[in-house]
Amino acid sequence: MNSRSQSIFVYILLFVAIGAMLYMGFRQNPSAAEPLTINQVAQKVQNGEVARIIIESDDTITVVYTDGTEEEGVESRKESSATLVEQLASLGVTMEQLAPENVIIEVRAPSVWGGVLSGALYLLPILFMGGVLWFIFRQAQGSNNAAMSFGKSRARMFSGEHPTVTFADVAGAEESKQELAEIVEFLKEPQKFIQLGARIPKGVLLVGPPGTGKTLLAKAVSGEAGVPFFSISGSEFVEMFVGVGASRVRDLFDQAKRHSPCIIFVDEIDAVGRQRGAGLGGSHDEREQTLNQMLVEMDGFDTDTNVIIIAATNRPDILDPALMRPGRFDRRVTLDRPDVKGREAILRVHVKGKPLDPAADLASIARGTPGFAGADLENLVNESAILSARRNKKSIGQSELEEAIERVVMGPERKSRLISDEEKRIIAYHEAGHAIVANAIAEADPVQKVTIVGRGQAGGVTWFRPDEDRILMSRKKMLATLAMALGGRAAEELIFDDITSGASNDIEQVTNMARAMVKRLGMSAEMGTMSYGQKEEMIFLGREISEQRDYSEAVAEQIDREVRKIVEDAYKTAKLTVKKYRKQLDIVAQKLLEVESINREDFELLFPAPFGKKKSGTPQPA
Repeated sequence: MNSRSQSIFVYILLFVAIGAMLYMGFRQNPSAAEPLTINQVAQKVQNGEVARIIIESDDTITVVYTDGTEEEGVESRKESSATLVEQLASLGVTMEQLAPENVIIEVRAPSVWGGVLSGALYLLPILFMGGVLWFIFRQAQGSNNAAMSFGKSRARMFSGEHPTVTFADVAGAEESKQELAEIVEFLKEPQKFIQLGARIPKGVLLVGPPGTGKTLLAKAVSGEAGVPFFSISGSEFVEMFVGVGASRVRDLFDQAKRHSPCIIFVDEIDAVGRQRGAGLGGSHDEREQTLNQMLVEMDGFDTDTNVIIIAATNRPDILDPALMRPGRFDRRVTLDRPDVKGREAILRVHVKGKPLDPAADLASIARGTPGFAGADLENLVNESAILSARRNKKSIGQSELEEAIERVVMGPERKSRLISDEEKRIIAYHEAGHAIVANAIAEADPVQKVTIVGRGQAGGVTWFRPDEDRILMSRKKMLATLAMALGGRAAEELIFDDITSGASNDIEQVTNMARAMVKRLGMSAEMGTMSYGQKEEMIFLGREISEQRDYSEAVAEQIDREVRKIVEDAYKTAKLTVKKYRKQLDIVAQKLLEVESINREDFELLFPAPFGKKKSGTPQPA
């Protein structure tokens, strides 16, 4: 009996028991009227009001009057040692008055079913209580069983007979697929390697930013090899009870050995594989015991076990060194954000099965999405499909794809937001200032779109997008980025002779970038080619909590002065630029007030780059 059937059974018992108790209550007290006594019955017989007297099996007297009405006297009972006639005669009723032509006395024999029903009604509450106790016992037994299985692995097993994901479903990671092709070949033909004495890697660590396809690639390996696939998250090992994690690790590897050849996939292994000795609970906490058991199990694999463990993480820097040594995770496969060709291939994978407009150019969409991971591109295609459905279109067009890029990057538009004309004018000049400074400096990224329609928390957005992927960022480009970010504040000061809070996020980004140039990137002539300060991280918590200062207070003051100088120089550049191109600033701002949004082509018509065709910039490093 499953839990649903048990619940239904208990509810039925409850309703039946309540109904029985209510029936018994009404039966014992059928009416609120005062019942007849035996003396009152005798008096009514003497007055000639009674036509019939019925004696029930329980000695209850029912009186039927001459007018046809009935009245049951529950308390009117004859004595068991005497008949009703004898009792009435003792109370002054004559035999003539009790003659059959005057009063009919009927004795009803007891009913077999009535006795059974009466007994059942009395037994039902007892049965109900017994059922409740049985149900509680069963629940307690189930809880005990659950407790006994607490240490069992929660890994989900997928059969490899009907693979749903193969290498054909993974795009933009060709090098990674080649690295894992050897794993697939080993699982298919292990003897080919064993005969030569080769040792296949026991573990493969997939490393890459979130959304790059680590989990998808692991499933593809299982699908290509056609073997069982055990999937579990690192957080599912650890519970509040000591020893549970280690027990689950043992059970997982035991299952894997029984189903070998197979693959064990541990997603987000950093949740359990963090460096030991960094926990708040001491050196023998539950997390470390789980990790120790995993290390032991990986060492216990024989060459003929044919079990491969694949793990994924985006934080390889915090993993315990014991996991990374040869014999455990022998091979590290890095999945980076795809390039333009990889993005196009990923887009083609995600548009399969969707009605795509033949005029849609996926290559241009790929060029317009630098820095997008696989998950971002999947979300882009989904957003474009939603937009097409909202517009009652039968296919996904180019306009929906391009708008989806903006929604993913900047968030949805908030056109319903009401702002005053004065604030709208300030926002227009602020965003125009960003665009003018960016277009006037050769090293800055091209302006893709300028809008005064609110997106997210921003009142307006100026979107800059490089035409090509870049890995490195030069000092000139970083200085151009600083000036571009301060262009909005410079335009506010020039036009309104005042400043607003709209540049708060710009100032924060500028300060962080300038400090990174001085302390980490060695881009300050005064401070030299040196790195200042070491970030300390609480590995147990996974976040930076402090900075170890390996420099004196005098150097700290010097760093602050240099950061201030870089920011002030960038602000001077921004103010000089908006003053120089004041006319173009007014033109762009007025256009924004008219149409609210300006794309790249229209912006370049309003303000052509003074140095010719705009060069593409490089994206900022993460």
